Amino acid sequence: MSTVPALFRHLVDDAARFPPGELPLAEAVAAHRAHRQSGYADLVGPFVCTDEDLIKVAAEAARTGPGPLEVAVVITGGAGGIEPAVRYGDRSAAIEVKAIEVRLRNEDDLSRNALRVVRACDDCLDEENAFVEVGLDGAWERALDVVADAGYAAKLRTGGLDASLFPSEDQVAAFITACLDREVAFKCTAGLHNAVRHTAPDTGFEHHGFLNVLLATRASLDGASQDELAAVLASGDGSQLAERARALSEDQAASTRRWFTSFGSCSIDEPLADLTTLNLMEAM
Repeated sequence: MSTVPALFRHLVDDAARFPPGELPLAEAVAAHRAHRQSGYADLVGPFVCTDEDLIKVAAEAARTGPGPLEVAVVITGGAGGIEPAVRYGDRSAAIEVKAIEVRLRNEDDLSRNALRVVRACDDCLDEENAFVEVGLDGAWERALDVVADAGYAAKLRTGGLDASLFPSEDQVAAFITACLDREVAFKCTAGLHNAVRHTAPDTGFEHHGFLNVLLATRASLDGASQDELAAVLASGDGSQLAERARALSEDQAASTRRWFTSFGSCSIDEPLADLTTLNLMEAM
């Protein structure tokens, strides 16, 4: 039986290769193998890499073994890059592509861009999932309609290396509401290393907390308004948030995670440490 509570199982996708961590490839793959063999293995999702790195990741996975490495592939070249990445995964014994992630880049015509992406996915995806990053500018909700109609998932960027990349709690609340209204699952990426909303002492950036996002998703499922979601997202009270998380039933945790599937983090240790400190997971 898993020692990781249902609310957190496979919550943290391993994006060690991405900023600000940027581990060298060999170190990142080795660390991922170690995470997946640890007592907290069920906390960890797939290894995240770009399509440009996929062949190198496969070679390193074959060298380190045993068994194929589960990967989520970030497509760098738009819709045209989806099929080559998926087909390479189909041919490789060293990796298993679990998902592709693709960002819509043409903000002047997001819905048409989204249509190109979902058509490319339709042509080549089988068991793999697709996460489409629609952004929060322009007609992003129309693009989300296209993703919803196709039955794929969405992706939200919650931070980065510049303050402008961090959406406000109102924007995140609007995104969660829009996804659940359309029955679209979503993942998050960037800036979400810690459980609780906080101001980073080194940069002054206001970081969202993954526990806040989980509980805001739960609140939305329970009928909370968008303003109420924003209040949950703005809370920096870790003890109160942890108490609310512990009060969720297994069914509530499972339905929350059906919609908020995971987040990418360049660190596995930070989320693990936060969950342990908040007494939401056993120390490993």
